[in-house]
Amino acid sequence: MNFKRVFTIFLRQVFLLKRSVHRLVGIFYWSALELFLWGFLTVYLERIGGAEFGVITAVIGTVILWNFLMRIQQGIAISFLEDVWARNLMNLFGTPLNFKEYVAGLVLVGVASAVVSGMVMIAVAWFLFSYNLFQFGFLIVPYVLVLFFFGLALGMYTTAMILRFGPSSEILAWSIPALIPPFSGVFYSISTLPSWLQTVAFFLPPSHVFEGMRSVVLSGVFDSSRLFFAGILSVIFFFFAYWLLLRTYRFVLREGKFTRLQTE
Repeated sequence: MNFKRVFTIFLRQVFLLKRSVHRLVGIFYWSALELFLWGFLTVYLERIGGAEFGVITAVIGTVILWNFLMRIQQGIAISFLEDVWARNLMNLFGTPLNFKEYVAGLVLVGVASAVVSGMVMIAVAWFLFSYNLFQFGFLIVPYVLVLFFFGLALGMYTTAMILRFGPSSEILAWSIPALIPPFSGVFYSISTLPSWLQTVAFFLPPSHVFEGMRSVVLSGVFDSSRLFFAGILSVIFFFFAYWLLLRTYRFVLREGKFTRLQTE
């Protein structure tokens, strides 16, 4: 793998942001809007229910971490769509660039957008709500790592679906991550779900992350076994998504459907 070519894919997206203000604003707009909405809602709920419930600590941290996951996923998927919309894929793969280097470049874009967006949200949360995400100390690191690998998996899975079904399936870039919160207990406890949905949630890494965070906030209990299981699940999702993406790419090439991305 040539890291210069990987960095070139990343640098192309940076140049796109510099030349297009609306793309740059899009990185921060939805994140800030979501934080404003949930932040002031939790302030209201905390005033009604009393500060002892720790609503702000539980919910705002959840919003920031969920945004981190989504930014990784969308950074990968939207960057791929940028090349599809510009009909640039044939140009890219007409060079020595191989598909693994291209995917690595997209991952780098997703990570960068997630880190920048996350830093902005952390700063806004501190300024508006005096909320410090780092109050969890080093416990926040394994939670972030689990969401990081799962976000990469979602991004590569979305890219594989768009690659397989064509640009008309671009709605998947936004709809796939929206399917996760209802089944992962992102904003509420898994126990509120029906029993069969609790089974689904058990196999989704984010459910263990956010349940674990609520446990730390509300009862001060850190469940390392739950976090370890979530880590294993996220790594499995990651490698499966990477395998699926490579397999889909080879299938599209073999069936002669790659040029469809240039014409639809």
